[in-house]
Amino acid sequence: MNEIKYEIVEHIGVISETGKGWKTELNLVSWNDREPKYDLRNWSENNERMGKGIALSKEEVIKLKEILNNKIEE
Repeated sequence: MNEIKYEIVEHIGVISETGKGWKTELNLVSWNDREPKYDLRNWSENNERMGKGIALSKEEVIKLKEILNNKIEE
């Protein structure tokens, strides 16, 4: 199986943390030398291991923000 290459270009923030040190983080990540995307997933300490997550383009993040803002206002 091919190794997944990633680079955390910008750490944006931590959303939550488990008792075992894993954190749900929002980062700007370049996967396999591609254009960086906004990435939401669980990371171990020092970002050496990761869980499943989602990567979104800037346009998708803007749309998600609009949807959440409208939903919260209801």
